[in-house]
Amino acid sequence: MLANYPLSEVEKAFLKESGVDKISTLIPYLTVDNFPKLGLLTACRFLEWVAANPNGVISLPTGKTPEFFIKWTQFLLTNWDNKKGKEVRSKYGLGDTPKPVLKDLTFVQIDEFYPISSKQANSFYDYVNKFYLEGFGLSKEKAILINSDEIPLANGMSYSEVFPELKVDLSLRFREPKTPLEALQQESIYKIDQWCGEYEQRIRDAGGIGFFLGGIGPDGHIAFNTRGSHLYSVTRLTETNFETQAVAAGDLGGIEVSANRLVITIGLDTIVYNKDAVGIIIAAGEAKAQIVKDSLETEMNNVYPATVLQKLKNGRFYLTKGAAVRLTDSVDAYYEKGEWTWEKTERSVMDLCKKLQKYGHRLKLSELKADKYTSMIPDLSEDTVNQVIASIDAKIARGLERETDEVLLHTGPHHDDISLGILPHITKQLNEPSNEAHFSVLTSGFTAVTNTFVIDTLQHTKKLLDNGEIQMVHYEDFFKIGYSLKTDKDVYHYLTNVASENPEERLRGLCHRVVRALVIVFEIPNKTRLRETINDVISILKNSYDGEKNPAKIQKLKGMIREFEEELVWAHFGVQVKNVHHLRLGFYTGDIFTEQPDKDRDVEPIVDMFRKIKPTKISLTLDPEGSGPDTHYKVLQATAAAVKKWGEEHDTSELRIIGYRNVWFKFQPYEANVIVPVSLSDLSVMEDSFANCYLSQVNASFPSYSHNGKFSTVAKRTWVEQLNNVQLLLGKNFFYLHDRADVRASHGLIFFRDMNVEEFLATARELEKSIEGML
Repeated sequence: MLANYPLSEVEKAFLKESGVDKISTLIPYLTVDNFPKLGLLTACRFLEWVAANPNGVISLPTGKTPEFFIKWTQFLLTNWDNKKGKEVRSKYGLGDTPKPVLKDLTFVQIDEFYPISSKQANSFYDYVNKFYLEGFGLSKEKAILINSDEIPLANGMSYSEVFPELKVDLSLRFREPKTPLEALQQESIYKIDQWCGEYEQRIRDAGGIGFFLGGIGPDGHIAFNTRGSHLYSVTRLTETNFETQAVAAGDLGGIEVSANRLVITIGLDTIVYNKDAVGIIIAAGEAKAQIVKDSLETEMNNVYPATVLQKLKNGRFYLTKGAAVRLTDSVDAYYEKGEWTWEKTERSVMDLCKKLQKYGHRLKLSELKADKYTSMIPDLSEDTVNQVIASIDAKIARGLERETDEVLLHTGPHHDDISLGILPHITKQLNEPSNEAHFSVLTSGFTAVTNTFVIDTLQHTKKLLDNGEIQMVHYEDFFKIGYSLKTDKDVYHYLTNVASENPEERLRGLCHRVVRALVIVFEIPNKTRLRETINDVISILKNSYDGEKNPAKIQKLKGMIREFEEELVWAHFGVQVKNVHHLRLGFYTGDIFTEQPDKDRDVEPIVDMFRKIKPTKISLTLDPEGSGPDTHYKVLQATAAAVKKWGEEHDTSELRIIGYRNVWFKFQPYEANVIVPVSLSDLSVMEDSFANCYLSQVNASFPSYSHNGKFSTVAKRTWVEQLNNVQLLLGKNFFYLHDRADVRASHGLIFFRDMNVEEFLATARELEKSIEGML
């Protein structure tokens, strides 16, 4: 494969560093260790191409995916001729390359929501102007862009006049309009189609795209060419599928918006029209591993849109190791390279059970010897499977151990991360009276609360105030000190009405807490100002477009709603409000690209929390690749820096770090060293606490692409799936005949990794190294 597809100097340098020596996929690929380094690879290749094609045509992605591509490109252009820049260039194949000039490039916008105002900060038009045309110094005059405000419609009308609800019914392409408005809409759709054809022609008249860079969606989409798109598709107005809508929900303010918004996208044939084009797809994280495998190991097929890159001799996938983990090449390399580890034995045996759909105790030695990977196990024997079974059994035994006299600090990047990650494990700890438990969410999580939820809550709060049902505001000292007292009572009142199934009183409990939050955030001195503030906030939110960044005080209000929800969850188990810590780290701003964690602003508050609590165990989400929601890996880095600093002033030799994953990432049983049984009761508690407490999340405005509903359902399915995978090795009778009741009751499993401080810091250090070169 490498001989058939000669690599550029940059690609050769990264290939050498990756250690990959066999590429058998239908499209070549390169791998790097983590998400930030993926940005470095892409930036180097882009600048290498631009240096050779200063008048070329480029098309670059939007969203969070290109964050480090943009940052590394700007870093290299700024530091091209100084020591820092020369070091990077020398190492990665740009040593003798003259500094690229970008001003004469022609930029092609890949896609856009329709309709959406080009003035909105969440439009892709605004994004490409900010980060590419201005950020890279590209020519605005030469750019080929998608501006919804300028696309001609019937009678010269605006899209808000023709599509007053911002919904476009594409069935009007094929049916008779029923009303005068539909007739206008039909004529406008035809005009949009005409515009799309002209857009396509402009690209082709420019010679086609010479350098294309795009991400890949969970369904395999590139640009907005979703699963099933024609391989010869061109620029068009089209609908999207659920997975794409779920991914876009964050940009547009919720699935309620993205499900009803169409898109204009370049087609698959647009991308490969120029046969000499460099076409690159980037993907990070194990969540993308299966679609990457399908896209790279499948013949050209419209079910996997990215297979169209097989048409380009310079078509490439740039991947993190996590995204490449399921490739046949990667699996082969995993087993064939380096010393044979016990993890390899566990993985190969468990994968064989899955492949043959056979329980472990029924595997025959002949089947082990015939398999490509289990045949590599040293000293393979009749007892090998029993040893693996015993190893997994030992991990389950660790998950059953009773923990006593521990000071537990459970942390999460967002509200609900802890619950969705390891709630059944935590409930066992909380049932032991000698343990002291604390919970800390490190960001305020305001981006997960929709404007609609806040508006509805504030309107109900006004109604309660009018009816005299929020009595605390009448107390003489409420606006001086009373607002900050009895927060545990709020929580208890709310949960009492969960128990009594009284939704009105439950909502009143939420409104009580919202009033306290309003007084704190807006420094409200009296009842009159309270009403005025509620009206002001409602007015601001009603006049905001979906997905617009809120003013700082409304962000804080939204965050405090999420904080109340978190307090409610842990109060289920008797945890007091004072033991639920809200850190609100400053890097979390709601911007498309948030800052890297800062030592004083983001690390010191975590260290200070350690000093006060003095935990003996700390749990955290473990995303060592830095590939998932960016908050995850930034919190990971801040926490790692805090643990390191705390270790300089406190003996951490006995401190344990629990690395867990939830709906975004999953451990495999051979990666984890602790397995916790999950009962139907545990599943019910998790589902009920989520539905009753995370009120802003129950309607799933920002759902997982794998499920159109609550995240608790995704977590439940994950735990059940993990049990099914382990049952294939251990057999069902291992569980229902076990001598421990909690194993017999298990209908799901949780995996996590228990580490000492040194092991944890080593896990986080590689990601830190990949970022620090830009700082």
